Amino acid sequence: MSIFDPEILQELCRLSVGLSATGTAIGLLLWLTGWWLHRFWIVLATTALAGILGLASGSVHGVQPLIAAVLLAIAAGILALALIRLVAFAAGGAAACLVLQKLAPSAGTEPMIPFLMGGLLALYLFRLWTMTLTSFAGTVVLGYFGMCLANHFGKLEAVALAREKAEMLNVACAVFTLLGLLAQFLVERRRARFKQWREMWAPQLSIDQLRKLLEPKSSGKLRKAG
Repeated sequence: MSIFDPEILQELCRLSVGLSATGTAIGLLLWLTGWWLHRFWIVLATTALAGILGLASGSVHGVQPLIAAVLLAIAAGILALALIRLVAFAAGGAAACLVLQKLAPSAGTEPMIPFLMGGLLALYLFRLWTMTLTSFAGTVVLGYFGMCLANHFGKLEAVALAREKAEMLNVACAVFTLLGLLAQFLVERRRARFKQWREMWAPQLSIDQLRKLLEPKSSGKLRKAG
């Protein structure tokens, strides 16, 4: 199974350089700040997917596609944060089923137990699982649009590379996902240190500011009393 599908890549290569560069930047941000901004990314992805689904299925149900897309996107964006753990559970169960199917194809006939175990494990390791998912999603987005951008500038033949080097791209995607996981841990560690430093020094700074504000008033009163 190839993560980077040549047909999808061929369609994306028709986009302009600006859109390819924007997609590359979004993928890099998602890869780096997946856990830090996970609420934002979840709401954004859910809203966008719901809007696309509304555009595709609105006419089937006898509704104007634009109206269906806007209403469905708003509803999905509002419910996204409430359903975040449900999404994590489903993603963990699906990942467990895929891994089991690759490692032991004969054992994949009863997917209920691995699905439930994978979903429960994803909930238990929610932070780590969210980091892994966002790192993988950022890697895939960065890979697709990065290859499209390189294809625009003539650095490589993106579609031919996806067809001939599928295994190599899968390995590179796995390695880059692990690097993204490490990068998110480092970002979160720096954020925690900065938050601890701010909580430690902010009260002292506020007290110093209060002293500066009170000193002229008290000195003025003493002068008048003298």
